[in-house]
Amino acid sequence: MQSTAQSDTDLTAPREKRTAALLSVSAAITMTGLKLAVALTTGSLGILSDAIHSAVDLAGAAITVISVRLSDRPADANHPYGHAKYENISAFIETFLMAGSAVWITLDAIRRIFFHPVELRYSLWPILVLLASICVDLWRSRQMRTVGRRHGSAALEAEAQHFASDIWATTAVLIGLCASWLGERLNLHWLHYADPIAAIVVSGLIVALSYRIAHRAIYALTDSVPLETLNRVHRELRSIQGVLAVDQLRMRRSGNSFFADLTLSMPRSLTFQRSEELVLDATRAVQRITPGADVIIHTVPCSTSAESIFDKVRAVAARNNVVLHDVSIQAAPDNEYAGFDVEQHIEVSEKLPLIEAHKFVRDIEDQIRHDVPEIRSVLTHIESEPATIERVQAVASDRHIQDQLRAAAATLPEIIDIHEVHISRIGDKTSLSCHCTLPDQLSMQRVHEVITVLEDRFKLHCPDIDRVLIHPEPQADNQHVQ
Repeated sequence: MQSTAQSDTDLTAPREKRTAALLSVSAAITMTGLKLAVALTTGSLGILSDAIHSAVDLAGAAITVISVRLSDRPADANHPYGHAKYENISAFIETFLMAGSAVWITLDAIRRIFFHPVELRYSLWPILVLLASICVDLWRSRQMRTVGRRHGSAALEAEAQHFASDIWATTAVLIGLCASWLGERLNLHWLHYADPIAAIVVSGLIVALSYRIAHRAIYALTDSVPLETLNRVHRELRSIQGVLAVDQLRMRRSGNSFFADLTLSMPRSLTFQRSEELVLDATRAVQRITPGADVIIHTVPCSTSAESIFDKVRAVAARNNVVLHDVSIQAAPDNEYAGFDVEQHIEVSEKLPLIEAHKFVRDIEDQIRHDVPEIRSVLTHIESEPATIERVQAVASDRHIQDQLRAAAATLPEIIDIHEVHISRIGDKTSLSCHCTLPDQLSMQRVHEVITVLEDRFKLHCPDIDRVLIHPEPQADNQHVQ
């Protein structure tokens, strides 16, 4: 359902943006033509400046139509972040058109005030045209702002601001025209300058609006992101349990889409699955602040102050992608050289020659001593890691073997039950596996000791058994205990 709704939005947005842009072009053509006709018949510089302003609107609207079409193109090999920046370029270009019209209007107003005054021809038509222009600009501004904010269109939002300024500019021209007409009727010659002064006011509004649009366009084109947004994302990431630090946070915006590139420090003892879960949590944290953001996360494994010596030894093994088990660490007596002695079991490929296996393990031992200076010696028992699948031959149940196993178990008071005993043969070797029930609260250290003693005592009476696998389970989960 969500993907369907998203698909509908993706199809509706371009169509709605283009419709709004085309309506803006149509309105700009109409109003520019009316204002230009009235300006030529009345000789009003104020109306002419407003007509030029509308002409700039027309050029900007045309650029907006083109930029909206370009920005709606999907991402490709040359534009992996999409084409939304075309709208920001459109808005930036429009500021030059606006600034140029403002300079022309100001220069002509100064010429009329100080050098070549122009007599105006008054009628009701200019008033009606200006009032109609205010209504049209109000409608266009609201429509553009709504569509632009809904779809994150920089070009449409710039157009909306432009049309909002047009309302004030047209109002200034209307006031100037009325003041000039009043001066003519009351024989107040100084009011004759109201029309060019209104034109200067219009040009000032155009310059102020140009600056705001240019500032926003440059802000977007230079990949600026509000500092508050970055701080909120940073706080969300640091609040995730397991993220040690946010080493790098880079964000950029293209149209209404955010892109985030993060580097996060995580404990090196984490499993791949847990690391993936933290990456998903971090992605969701970024998207809570910037919905729909495209997030790329790099993870850096780091040691922590909470790591034990065991953790540090296992980290070296994990870095070398080896199986490490039965790690034992002994502290030196107080009267001897301070330090720790490590004994460990490492599994290597069963097909590896001894000389290569020894060299590989020796390198791991050197790494352990380097990473953990307080370790003075490392002794490694090298074991072969099975690389072949063995064929098992079923062996008829040997009552004598099972009796010996249960007899050995009876000597250990912690053992509650022995069940699911299986005896099999692999090649010329015999193996035994079984389940052993122990108290629920018995510590794993004691569990290991009990299992080891049971295995040793059993093999004393059955030395022909090559391998014994004993699976401990708590009493609460055992269905065999009566």
